[in-house]
Amino acid sequence: MTYPYPRPAEPAGPPTFALGVDYGTSSVRALVVDTRNGEEISTAVWAYRHGTDGVITDDRDPNLARQHPGDYIEGFERAVSEAIGQARRVDGFAPERIVGIGVDTTGSTPIPVDRQGMPLGMSAEFANEPAAMAWLWKDHTSHAEAAEITQKAAKAGLPYLAKCGGTYSSEWYWSKMLRCERAHPKVAQAAHAWVELCDFVPAYLAGSTDPRTLRRSICAAGHKAMHHASWDGLPAAAFLESLSPGFSRYRSRYDQRALPSDQRAGALSGGIAARVGLPAGIPIAVGAFDAHMGAVGAGIGPGTLVKIIGTSTCDCMVWPMEAPLADIPGVCGIVPESILPGMYGIEAGQSAVGDIFNWFASGFGGVGVGGGGGGGEDAHRVLSEAAARLMPGESGLVSLDWHNGNRTVLVDPLLTGLVVGQTLATTPAEIYRSLIEATAFGALKIIDRIESYGVKINEIINCGGIAEKSPLVMQIYADVTGRPMKVSRSAQTCALGAGIFGSVVGAAHKSVPAAQAAMTGIKAHIYQPQERNTDVYRRLYGVYSKLHDSFGLAGSGAALGNVMKELIEIRRLARARRV
Repeated sequence: MTYPYPRPAEPAGPPTFALGVDYGTSSVRALVVDTRNGEEISTAVWAYRHGTDGVITDDRDPNLARQHPGDYIEGFERAVSEAIGQARRVDGFAPERIVGIGVDTTGSTPIPVDRQGMPLGMSAEFANEPAAMAWLWKDHTSHAEAAEITQKAAKAGLPYLAKCGGTYSSEWYWSKMLRCERAHPKVAQAAHAWVELCDFVPAYLAGSTDPRTLRRSICAAGHKAMHHASWDGLPAAAFLESLSPGFSRYRSRYDQRALPSDQRAGALSGGIAARVGLPAGIPIAVGAFDAHMGAVGAGIGPGTLVKIIGTSTCDCMVWPMEAPLADIPGVCGIVPESILPGMYGIEAGQSAVGDIFNWFASGFGGVGVGGGGGGGEDAHRVLSEAAARLMPGESGLVSLDWHNGNRTVLVDPLLTGLVVGQTLATTPAEIYRSLIEATAFGALKIIDRIESYGVKINEIINCGGIAEKSPLVMQIYADVTGRPMKVSRSAQTCALGAGIFGSVVGAAHKSVPAAQAAMTGIKAHIYQPQERNTDVYRRLYGVYSKLHDSFGLAGSGAALGNVMKELIEIRRLARARRV
């Protein structure tokens, strides 16, 4: 950790532990962590049973992505039971020494629920209806509704978009509900309310799922549901009614008070406690999104950008609430206390990163590189080894990383990927490296946008599976951005961040920064930018930016006539350096 003060001394007495539960896109992870020093003493992962890799899809609509809510409940019981079983074999551990539980989830992942707050997808009537399931964060079926929300709020001069980058997204709460209202009226009429996954899980664990009284996360409400104190919480009923008659009913059926995650959502109910081997009554923290808690687990503080790099990326920063902060166009939200108490949380991100690499490795990666066809870790390894032997610019390629749309800064789910500069001699490894470089260029676009509005970035800490497993990606990111790339000490920062909040509501630490100082850190190796590479990437970034603006900004008028010729010249110079 890069705190400017020493790690605090471990408290005297027997150790205490926190439980962090991390709901990802394909699985749920449970982590037991020592509150004194962040030692991770046990972890367990359970893959969701429904769909493909946990996601319910539809070949007729590539924008559809749902999850079965029963997987969340079963996942908690299976993963936590296993993690507790493993922890019992560790000296000093006892279930009674777990002081608190924290939960993070994907988001926005709203669930249609009945009057008691139970998911419709778990009822017999809707057991096979995808619209009654959880609408996963990467479901883009509501792109038209998101555009309508943006247009109507802007035309009416309403402030609702100011804190979420100026454009509402198809990944977010209201657009998904509005899509269901129009495309699936039977489900919409049966839904008493729509509850975010990060709110549902703590409420279920506490045995109190009534949407009117459960504790609502400021992280989810602020970043995805246009909740802000400056307009008294959620958007006005009149605005929601303008979208669809009767739509404002969802505003009044879900507690509008929104809380940070250092507050209690409840206490573990006896029934669930017995099923997972824990005592009843353990405090549960208010939930939040995985990336935001991952930022906490990575050691976020003022001046630190945390990049959570997985299937997609989420970029998080914090800013003191007493200091002026401009609205930043294109970001996913500026929300008080959504990451750290007492600070604004700033969120940005890319809609696909690891998903792009997996798409290429699975469909094309084994061809011609000795991978034998197909995907998997072997294809990534072979492609990475071959790509690492290439010099920046040597392929003559540049790509756009919009295979799942653009989340920041263009906020457009209908944009698509692109590779420019291919010839009959282009290899899979060259394309693979170009795709990695494209995600790095997209990351630099986010950095440039945030800093252009006065938020200085002093360091970058990376976390997530790609940061852990791919030195190639980390080095390219360092070279493209011209900044050192640090990697979080923990390989599971989202679950660790959840555990940190569990430690705070369980009184093991007085504050989140105090818990971070004790429980987080960075790895010793730091990826430093290499000047000979940054010079080439600076020129390639110019080409990327031209394509970015030409395809992504209506009416940009950028000329593309010299793009391919410029790539050929970059390729010629790069290859000449080998001589």
